[in-house]
Amino acid sequence: MTADLTLYTNPQSRGRIARWMLEETGATYDTVVLDYETTMIAPDYRAINPMMKVPAIVHRGQVVTETAAICAYLAEAFPDAELSPLPPEQARYYRWLFFAAGPLEAAITNRAMGVEPTAEQQRMAGYGDFDRAVGVVGAAVAEHPYITGERFTAADVYLGSQLMWFTQFGLIPKTDAIMAYIGRLQDRPAHRRATALDEGKSSEDA
Repeated sequence: MTADLTLYTNPQSRGRIARWMLEETGATYDTVVLDYETTMIAPDYRAINPMMKVPAIVHRGQVVTETAAICAYLAEAFPDAELSPLPPEQARYYRWLFFAAGPLEAAITNRAMGVEPTAEQQRMAGYGDFDRAVGVVGAAVAEHPYITGERFTAADVYLGSQLMWFTQFGLIPKTDAIMAYIGRLQDRPAHRRATALDEGKSSEDA
């Protein structure tokens, strides 16, 4: 029987974030792996995401794109997984989820492309400058075990994935606080399952 939830992804993409989030929810889903040069730009997928990017999900006929949005959507769509914020956690949840999707990613992307804003341009850029953006994230993950406090949420899936990716490629310094946070997230069974699926391994190999 076909699931009413489908993930469109590529293992070498932000689709890994959506995969991890799906594994955290415990939902049943189908997976469609797309190739950058063919199926990702084909008309069938362009009808789902005209940006021709992954990931995307289709849940009961509704399309969700943008990885942070997918994480937030799935947290609400599957409340039994308890990945949405409780009222006292909401401020930090939304703050850091959107900071990771906006200023942090922009700062890292610009640094990777060799773009360094001048002092004047820093007033235009949402992240100001690279060191400031990375510094505030490092301080935030040092405050509590998880970004909202003592409890893991969908915001950790997104922010944690960004930090895993960027430290792996040397784009963010591997501070003690950041690496301790990453280590806690990588120990989660859902993260291990998602990694095994994306790397084509069995659960026994993970």
